[in-house]
Amino acid sequence: MVSVWEFLKGDRRGVDSGGQFKVTLTKSQPQHALTGAAATTGYLYVNLHWTTRSADRPSGGGGLRNLFDLRNLRPMAPQSLDRAPVSVDLDLACLYELADGSRGVVQPLGGYFGDLNRPPYIKLSGDDVYGAPSGETMYVNLEKKDQFRRLLIFVYIYDDTPAFGHTHATVTIVPQTGPRIEIKLDERAPAARSCAVVLIENSGDGQLTVRREVRYVHGFQSDLDRLYGFGMQWQRGYKGPSGPAA
Repeated sequence: MVSVWEFLKGDRRGVDSGGQFKVTLTKSQPQHALTGAAATTGYLYVNLHWTTRSADRPSGGGGLRNLFDLRNLRPMAPQSLDRAPVSVDLDLACLYELADGSRGVVQPLGGYFGDLNRPPYIKLSGDDVYGAPSGETMYVNLEKKDQFRRLLIFVYIYDDTPAFGHTHATVTIVPQTGPRIEIKLDERAPAARSCAVVLIENSGDGQLTVRREVRYVHGFQSDLDRLYGFGMQWQRGYKGPSGPAA
């Protein structure tokens, strides 16, 4: 069995992946099918990792006019050279619908971390608020694949922390066998508060279909719910060790 860290580092030696170590889902190639052992064996790892974007330098422009503009002789303000790092708190989450019609969410907000051995058979490893190298990881129990109808993997920001306009974020999906699947959130969307990243659907013929969404939403979970028709009731939630809160 290959560990998640070996997958994420790209070390796929000893794994039958048909010579293809990574599949990157894009607008032109948005879909990938998990078949055979990849769709039914062990856990599906879903990892979110992000880094802060480099500050944009002021554009030059203006040619000779700028050269003789006395304003250019002023000392440059420190922030114009290198903006201070922005604190970013991205959260990995999943809206799920099971075969029996039950629906819910796995997310840090409210302490809904899930369970691998009981419904929803999805477990979030924890909440990373600093963008550590390991990021945030979610596990999906593929031994219970027949219990899934659809899973919407999404990323949201907590409260009003600046996020999508200041980060390079990547979601990596790692099956037990076959290539890992990568989805980049590289579009600047400073006003967005959530992003539907990927939809995983049980097609009923022994495979799971992984489809890139990357749909930025100005709202939060309830807005994603309406967009994808999960039909749940929502209330205000807070992070904390005491579990769900309204």
